[in-house]
Amino acid sequence: MADNRKEQERAELHRAIWAIADDLRGAVDGWDFKNYVLGAMFYRYISENFAEYINKGERDAGNPDFDYAKMSDADAETAREGLIEEKGFFILPSELFCNVRAKAASDENLNETLERVFNNIEDSAKGSEAEDNFAGLFADFDVNSNKLGGTVAKRNERLVKILNGIAEMK
Repeated sequence: MADNRKEQERAELHRAIWAIADDLRGAVDGWDFKNYVLGAMFYRYISENFAEYINKGERDAGNPDFDYAKMSDADAETAREGLIEEKGFFILPSELFCNVRAKAASDENLNETLERVFNNIEDSAKGSEAEDNFAGLFADFDVNSNKLGGTVAKRNERLVKILNGIAEMK
């Protein structure tokens, strides 16, 4: 039964990746495409993992309606040092995958937003035990590459498609 579920999940992942590839066909070659998809998948994963870690702690402490993604960045900053010690990195609520994606289609500077978010995640790990694991983590996810499009608008359009495609993965 478990093997069947893994196969279904793998098939779903393949379908989702191919759907993103169809949207970007001709714009990004296979090797670069892999960097964008895997980078976005990892960004989503660490965002969800980070938020769920905090949410679980708050819920266990008696705050059942807590949602880190809805917290203000200023309030989240108060826990930065402790979370870096515990997790090895830090992500502001506004920089979580779900929140960046929710604003992506209307963000005229999405490429700059993603670059800032990736730099902030990598920088947050500096000085922690996880520093080596995060250094250059998103280096291959070049949000300003002409491979994504010749204009900022075209690049952002493709970045939105990548984020949306990754968000639709289960």
